[in-house]
Amino acid sequence: MFKLFRHIRTVNEHRREVRRGCFRVGLYMQGLLHDLSKYSPSELFAGARYYQGYRSPNNAERESKGYSEAWIHHKGRNKHHYEYWTDYKPGGGEGEGHLILPVRMPKRYLVEMYVDRVAASATYNKGHFTYDLPLRYFQKGDYTNLMEEHTRLELEKLLKMLASNGPEVTEDYIRNVILKHYPGARLAEALHKRKAR
Repeated sequence: MFKLFRHIRTVNEHRREVRRGCFRVGLYMQGLLHDLSKYSPSELFAGARYYQGYRSPNNAERESKGYSEAWIHHKGRNKHHYEYWTDYKPGGGEGEGHLILPVRMPKRYLVEMYVDRVAASATYNKGHFTYDLPLRYFQKGDYTNLMEEHTRLELEKLLKMLASNGPEVTEDYIRNVILKHYPGARLAEALHKRKAR
């Protein structure tokens, strides 16, 4: 029971960080709805069972079972994960299989993925978080065949921008370049300018 409460506290803290990040760039609804599936029984109970506090319980479940049932449930319901954005290309002839391919993520989900990664790094590395940490974590993986190329390059660009210039510059770029046509981003930019006065 103790692990369940600690897991819920971690999920709540992570969601709070994502909500703040999403609000700063104008993704208000996504900030409110982010990761709600983590409260579903299939994710919540696995999260409590494999809770460790310093990393995602999905990794511990994966080590224990060879796969993470909670992760499979999660990625199929949350559009801010690149794994959600796959489709298949039918085979060319009879007997040929389908080829699973990553597809380009819509901008708002790409940005939510960025915010999610930064928030997760901050949540699991309390007291040790630095702005280059999300980039270093990203660079440990090989996403070449898993993430659509434009999506991968844009995410990496944002993480590099955060590492070298910090969150203010990165969020300014997101509001004024990536999401410039989103009404929420325009509102967030106006609020940011008003706050800066």
